[in-house]
Amino acid sequence: MFRTRLRELGYTEGKNLVIETRYARGVTEQLPVLAAELVALKPDILVTVSTPATRAAIKATSSIPIVFAGVADPVGAGLIASLARPGGNATGYSMISTELGAKWIELLREIAPGAKRVAYLTNTGSGGAVLAFKRLQEEARKLGVNVEMLAGQDPARLKQSLDAIVRERYAGLIVASSGSLLDHREQIVRFAAQQKLPAVYARREYVAAGGLLSYGADTTALIQRAADYVDRIARGAKPSEMPVERPSTVRLVLNAKTSRALGMTIPSSIRSRADEVID
Repeated sequence: MFRTRLRELGYTEGKNLVIETRYARGVTEQLPVLAAELVALKPDILVTVSTPATRAAIKATSSIPIVFAGVADPVGAGLIASLARPGGNATGYSMISTELGAKWIELLREIAPGAKRVAYLTNTGSGGAVLAFKRLQEEARKLGVNVEMLAGQDPARLKQSLDAIVRERYAGLIVASSGSLLDHREQIVRFAAQQKLPAVYARREYVAAGGLLSYGADTTALIQRAADYVDRIARGAKPSEMPVERPSTVRLVLNAKTSRALGMTIPSSIRSRADEVID
């Protein structure tokens, strides 16, 4: 996605473009080390795809431009001064995850009206995830729902959390947009199906893997747009003066095949609003 857009903009790896990648695989503690490695290479631009990765990059350098994609709340997380004028060396695209909590709870209550205790599976090592959870809690309380945050960023913590969901008999599940969780999407979707657990996901990829319902920004578009910011900075634009953009659309995606397999009737109010139905 990112590379494809860069090619469309005239960049070719090995010719006028070199890309170095580092991936923490959900181990947030590794991010400062990986960021330092990349900074030592003296790149022209750094690109990050999560709140923890962006924070690590900002701490590692105050001079190399940073383009982020997938940060939940860059202002609330203290990464930039404002959306209109970031003010530092970082800019990019916000996932607006902290603003979607009310909708996630509403959707879950529509498909599971009796759900009073809900698990929120996320990367607990992310400052952005904590912010999103706090706002999710506020909205849940208004509806008389108790939401508890559980860790899912690595295999060991994910297993503990899934075991807890069964043991504590949670009645619903919300899965955050965290990239570290996305690596485990097949396991999470399979678990929800086995437990017949009503679940709402923040990313479409879970629904494509067999999950029931997702509501969130188009992450593919965000990553593609990050390439446009890279191009603008390469041509001389300053990150401090480039407004942080928010998703232009938020999509509701439903997997009708999964709803039938779960024996769950999806309300017509959700079906009529769905931007995409996978069947």
